[in-house]
Amino acid sequence: MSSIKTKSVSSLERALLVLESLAASRNGLSLSELSRNLNLPRSSTHCLLVTLERQGYLLRNEQSGRYLFGMKLFSLANMAMSGLSLRKQASPNLRALMEATGLTVHMAILEQNEAVIVEKVESPHQLRLGTWVGKRMGVHCTAAGKALISHWTEEEIDRLIRHGLPRYNENTIISPRKLKNDLAKVRELGYSVDDEEDTIGSRCIGAPIFDHTERVVASISVAGYSTQINSQTFYALAEKVKKGAATISQKLMLNDVSRELVESPGGPADAQAK
Repeated sequence: MSSIKTKSVSSLERALLVLESLAASRNGLSLSELSRNLNLPRSSTHCLLVTLERQGYLLRNEQSGRYLFGMKLFSLANMAMSGLSLRKQASPNLRALMEATGLTVHMAILEQNEAVIVEKVESPHQLRLGTWVGKRMGVHCTAAGKALISHWTEEEIDRLIRHGLPRYNENTIISPRKLKNDLAKVRELGYSVDDEEDTIGSRCIGAPIFDHTERVVASISVAGYSTQINSQTFYALAEKVKKGAATISQKLMLNDVSRELVESPGGPADAQAK
């Protein structure tokens, strides 16, 4: 009942109406057209359009003056679809990993050189962590991020390094050689580590998730305080994370191969049709 009584944010409602109107148009709409179609003041409509444009959700064609969807909307849509499919398949395994470790579990995907959390299973045995679904994290200083880029080519890693490795504290990796050494260890050992590199007092252990083409499509990690992930618990936790990631990878591989057999010409579906 309380959610029904809570007032909506009128400016946000108008912004969503703008997006819906543009989605229904074929070639975009101008400021005048949007103002008229939505029965909104021209000044208010202009402010909404400028804000959406600055945030990357809209683009303005300089020649026609028409507004179109920006790449950020497509990026969010792709991320949501990828995350939805992964969450559905991995959810039981993520919960099992949380129960086996007593730590909070995250699953992340790569989006524009950042690790984005698409699922979180909170542990009831620890204080809440400052993470949430949708949070974007550095790939060079988090266990989930390192797992995601662990199988990148040398060229891809160099491109990331040229873009910059932001420092969050004195433990953050900003050395190109150190980062490359860390990624080599992930490939060798099968797990990644964040040793208070993103947040002081917090440690994480991650592992990559592969599809049937052996491409890294996601990663999982367990997160805890330095008192929970320490020299006594580390290796047992790392093995559990690796096992969890391998189980999810195997599930994805089987589903992808089955889908290909059904959908490909000459597969079971094609044979039945004949």
